[in-house]
Amino acid sequence: MIGNLETLQDELAACGFPPLVNRLAGADFRGRIATRDLGPLRLVSLDTPASACVGRKRDASDGDHLAVKVMTRGRTRIAQGHGDAELGPTDLVLLDPTRPLRFESTAATHVTVLVPRRELRMRPAQIDRLIGVRIDGSHGPGALVSVLVRESARSAAEFREAEALRSAAAVIELIAVALEARLGDEQPAPDERLRNRIAGYIEARLADPGLSPPGIAAAHHISVRRLHKLFEDQPLTVAALIRRRRLERCRAELTGGGRTVTAVAVRWGFSDPAHFSKLFKATYGYNARALTANNRARTTKTRTAEPEQDGGHQGRQ
Repeated sequence: MIGNLETLQDELAACGFPPLVNRLAGADFRGRIATRDLGPLRLVSLDTPASACVGRKRDASDGDHLAVKVMTRGRTRIAQGHGDAELGPTDLVLLDPTRPLRFESTAATHVTVLVPRRELRMRPAQIDRLIGVRIDGSHGPGALVSVLVRESARSAAEFREAEALRSAAAVIELIAVALEARLGDEQPAPDERLRNRIAGYIEARLADPGLSPPGIAAAHHISVRRLHKLFEDQPLTVAALIRRRRLERCRAELTGGGRTVTAVAVRWGFSDPAHFSKLFKATYGYNARALTANNRARTTKTRTAEPEQDGGHQGRQ
């Protein structure tokens, strides 16, 4: 869509961005905006002339998402939180749509991906350290995110639902890797080292239906109270972390097809399929069976098409 400043502002506000005041925009201001959904992600491509904008603070209740801006063309200086980033082509920056920001840019093109905050599984303190900080998009994890986000914005409309969900999971995982890498090589505190070991322990035993806080605490020679205290400032409690990672494993396996919802739920530690279905719907907004139905529909379509193709080939022979 090509539009004037008011049109672009309306589109950006509908996507969850803060209201912006552009000091350089005149009557002849024209920009281009395109939005695409990729699973739980929203991709916003924006092409604008030179701009100098200030964004106001938004209500904290609007803070379900974080934004990763990836530059394609031009240069931008953007300030938010404690960060003040100078971005060139391929660079990226993490932004919080609820916080005030200001930026100045040349004529520029960029893609911004809105990521559900909970999907990144990062502590608030870590997010605070990363907001407004430049991430190099020319090498390392930042380069992978830069390429993948820009390509996803171009081709997201071509994805089937199952493909979109799996691709979005890959994009989210790479963003998390790039953000963690940008935090640097600081020596973690003892509590953080222990918490990382526990997270690894949980990840390796998700299929164990007996995995629970008491067993985890005993395996690490700490009390259950100490275990819960280690996670009290984290986005998820221990039990919620186990539940979320199991759900993510189930969603990935169901998307791949080939097994029933009940079989996948039991494989990843959910002994009650009905309870699993409720948790899945509450977390992702759609039924787990929708993934298997989508897989069956694709399989049926493929099998129906194959005889026709073979028959036509034989007829020509």
